[in-house]
Amino acid sequence: MNKALHRLGEYTLLMMKSISIPDRWSMFFKQLIKEIYKLGVDSLWIVIIISVFIGTVIAIQISLNISSPLIPKFTIGYTTREIILLEFSSSIMCLILAGKVGSNIASEIGTMRVTEQIDAMEIMGVNSANFLIMPKMAGLMLFIPVLVIFSMFTGILGGMMASHFSANGMTPASFEYGLQFYFNSFYVWYSIIKSVIYAFIISSIAAYFGYFVKGGALEVGKASTNAVVMSSIMILLADVILTQLMLT
Repeated sequence: MNKALHRLGEYTLLMMKSISIPDRWSMFFKQLIKEIYKLGVDSLWIVIIISVFIGTVIAIQISLNISSPLIPKFTIGYTTREIILLEFSSSIMCLILAGKVGSNIASEIGTMRVTEQIDAMEIMGVNSANFLIMPKMAGLMLFIPVLVIFSMFTGILGGMMASHFSANGMTPASFEYGLQFYFNSFYVWYSIIKSVIYAFIISSIAAYFGYFVKGGALEVGKASTNAVVMSSIMILLADVILTQLMLT
């Protein structure tokens, strides 16, 4: 319990130190663009690939399990859309990104800590937390809605592809009707809002574990693993809380 409270205090103080006005805005924006490309744009390919296949699998599995003649076939498109919008493109996709982005942030900052680059910044009077962590958090939070929208689009596209090749009574026309049936645009914004919060969780927790690494390369690897595990747990906890607050 004491260790958990100690870590919570360290994390809070680090975030207070990180979220401050940059000393040099030109340097901040330069780092921000770099982080957007590295953390966001470089993650676009994995988001598209996973979303297409998951959307296809969801549509096929739903069509296989809807065997009753009393259930209309457009339910397949409707259910696929709801699953992708409500959970997959935000929560599940951010769990996947926690493994890619979170480990990247933790290992990068952790390596700078064990090679004493952060100590050198502090000696020169640079706010190392603000310089290193703030651009990463801002970059991921700014670009995550783009990843979510791409995930929604390609996931639904994967479901439509499945409707063209399915032999279980699912037709493209019924699938397309299901996609349009009782569409609630708030679900898109709900997914985007959740993803922005998840982006903060991923980047801040990964930065915390990397920033406070002590030791050598082995500890950097442990910090990356701990960052991914803790980020995943906090994303699932936040998912429960946000769903309760925003949908009920």
